[in-house]
Amino acid sequence: MYIMNTNEILEALKNVEDPDLKKDIVSLGMVKDLEVEGNNVKFKLELTTPACPLKEVLKNACINAIKEFVNKDAIVDVEVTSKVRSNIAKENSTLRDVKHIIAVASGKGGVGKSTISANLALALQQLGARVGLLDADIYGPSQAIIFGVEEEMPGPAEFEGQRKMAPVVAYGVKLNSIGFMAKEGQPIALRGPMVSKALQQLFYDTVWGELDYLIVDLPPGTGDIQITLCGQIPLSGAIVVCTPQKVAIADAKKAIGLFQLPQINVPIIGLVENMAWFTPEELPNHKYYIFGKEGIKSLAESMGLPLLAQIPLIQSIRENTDEGVPSVIKNDKLAQYFIELAQKTAQQLSIISNQKSVAAQ
Repeated sequence: MYIMNTNEILEALKNVEDPDLKKDIVSLGMVKDLEVEGNNVKFKLELTTPACPLKEVLKNACINAIKEFVNKDAIVDVEVTSKVRSNIAKENSTLRDVKHIIAVASGKGGVGKSTISANLALALQQLGARVGLLDADIYGPSQAIIFGVEEEMPGPAEFEGQRKMAPVVAYGVKLNSIGFMAKEGQPIALRGPMVSKALQQLFYDTVWGELDYLIVDLPPGTGDIQITLCGQIPLSGAIVVCTPQKVAIADAKKAIGLFQLPQINVPIIGLVENMAWFTPEELPNHKYYIFGKEGIKSLAESMGLPLLAQIPLIQSIRENTDEGVPSVIKNDKLAQYFIELAQKTAQQLSIISNQKSVAAQ
């Protein structure tokens, strides 16, 4: 009987390349706890995100590599795990255990950015990540309504001897919003400097704990809140949401341009085309391009940016939002769109993080 050893196994696994990071899984440190005994090989394949869309592909590639290059009779047990690698410099604040902060932005209002933010957060959570959501739309907070927790309030918490807030937890996602502090119908009247201060308090006075991803639902536009966020919060990247019509695309370009300014320089994770087409409930196989066709897809191609998702306009999205049960939780026909959005977001973020790590070496 041929006796295998760990060096042979590792050499074989060097033939398995992460298709996103363009390196073999051994040099990326993804092979953990390797054990070889007789014909049995056992190890953990540690991916960079639980939302990886290529789990089974990589797992099968590992098994095939060992059988092809070492021993065709090997019995290979691969346990797929994940560890999100932080893109944020450690700081002594409530954000110190948050690995990635993702801004979800738009150039104009009414494009469904908050709905996208909520369902993205929930999809990442369902894929196994630890997720928080900060509603940074100071003037028009809506996440409490989307999550059906309008009547709840952040609780008391302590961080290194200081009094802080504990986020509201809804569907497994940690949530905070200035909307919890205002009564229904009460306007939030804050001027520029106070808006920036309120945003910083939401970030740093909330005890987020350990999170893989903190999603930040920004207000539309390119004003004080966006500039404060980019200047004072360690963002891993930004997603820009837009609808396909020309007016919205023109504003989306401005939002992208803000993040790409040299003094800001926040990576664009990708674009989301929302309301890409309309599908009536009674005609599920029909598509009506009422806002124009594939405008954001064309924008993404022209700017060399990933198109993360094209989300249709379907009545159930509005109904689910009004009910406080987002599409991902309802597991309706739209849920898969958001699951794929989460997978592509995590995928792109892993690529950005790896590029940053290589550049820093």
